Parts: sequence; C-alpha cells; structure tokens
Amino acid sequence: MTIMNANESLTLGEALPLEIARVQEMIPEYEAAPMGFIAAGLMKSDIAKAHKAMMEGDLPTMIEAYKDLKEYDY
Repeated sequence: MTIMNANESLTLGEALPLEIARVQEMIPEYEAAPMGFIAAGLMKSDIAKAHKAMMEGDLPTMIEAYKDLKEYDY
C-alpha cells in the first residue's frame, strides 16, 4: 500500500510509524485537558494495536490502524 500526500508518497511501512509518532506527541496535551484522558486512552490503544500489527506483519490490521490514527487531531 502506498500512502499519497501532496508532496510525496510513502509506503505503509514508512507512514504508519510517522502516524504513531504524531499521535504520541498529542497524548500529553489530551491528558492535561479536562476529560482528555478518555481520548488519550483511545490513542494509546490504537498505538498498541498498530505496534502489534507491525510486529506480526498483519497488513489488514496495519491499514486499519493507520486509518484510525489519521483521524486524531487537536
């Protein structure tokens, strides 16, 4: 699977770790917000799912995890 954006294309193996890192950077801000611990918990769960899928080479779950992580925003 190739992930396309305006300037470059990345493989899923390149893009998924970038999404994991992006979402991990958001977690402290969500944890500091009132009731943000709920979203932070979901983020952590999705990151764990992504890591597990990568370790197992589970492509369908990697794709799903990538899509889930892409939805997180400030």
